[in-house]
Amino acid sequence: MMSQTLLKKITFFSIIICLASCASVSKTEFSQQSNKQLAKHIILIGSDGLGAYAFEKAKIPNLRKMMNNGSYSLKARAVLPSSSAVNWASMLMGSGPELHGFTEWDSREPELPSATLGKSGIYPTIFSLVDTQLPNAKKGASYTWGGIRNVFERKLVDMDYNGSTDEKTLEHALEFITEEKPVFTFIHLDEPDHTGHKQGFDSNEYYEAVEHMDSLVGEILSSLEENKLMDETLIIFTADHGGNRKSHGGKTLKEVEIPWIAYGKGISNQGRINSTIVTYDTGATIAYLLGLQIPESWRGKPVTNIIKK
Repeated sequence: MMSQTLLKKITFFSIIICLASCASVSKTEFSQQSNKQLAKHIILIGSDGLGAYAFEKAKIPNLRKMMNNGSYSLKARAVLPSSSAVNWASMLMGSGPELHGFTEWDSREPELPSATLGKSGIYPTIFSLVDTQLPNAKKGASYTWGGIRNVFERKLVDMDYNGSTDEKTLEHALEFITEEKPVFTFIHLDEPDHTGHKQGFDSNEYYEAVEHMDSLVGEILSSLEENKLMDETLIIFTADHGGNRKSHGGKTLKEVEIPWIAYGKGISNQGRINSTIVTYDTGATIAYLLGLQIPESWRGKPVTNIIKK
């Protein structure tokens, strides 16, 4: 007969082997999931200067539709300083200013040398990840604020358009999306930031600008549905920062807290999520949803609990 001591040893090692095997399976499943493209098309919509606080007062039926039928947080945060170029760079580059080096509201180039450089000579963005790992896929950026041109690799995209108004920016982006069927498109809308600086970030005019921006989001949704693209499209909507009085760049929650909404193909309709989200998580999340490998230099963490189970 087998001794009690020997039996205990065999049982112990059997458990260890089983645990190791289970861990291996879990790791493999995670690896397979991270390499699977969730949607054929991903659109990142960025509304300049839209603080999360604005959702309490503004009439935004299209964003509400996305929130109610997707996953969202109104507690996501911008990086500091809560300024434009710093945060658009962080969003697209998957890292904060301490690594990508863009530190001012209108940075034309990094004030702090970037920790690493991609093949286009700047800190690698989501565009360079797509270019390297999905070389045949179309990608593009349409933006109203010209400062966006400094924080992505313009030579790598199939569309690089700086619109004179949000309406023209959107029109050009929708033509590109419907005709070229890109895998990734970034749409930057200049409002409500422009109105916030002029009239105040808690003024009636500001909320009117927010509502107009919402109507533009509605045009995107309608266009996708009319062109039968919505079933294969995933949208992430967010902002670079909010505002306080007639400015931003400070440390108040009105300036730092931003909306973050995921909607569309493969996204859970759970509504509000409790994830801690920083704006550089956006780039990492897009990479994950496209099945791309995230570079070591990035610090963003994919928001994975938005995925439908």
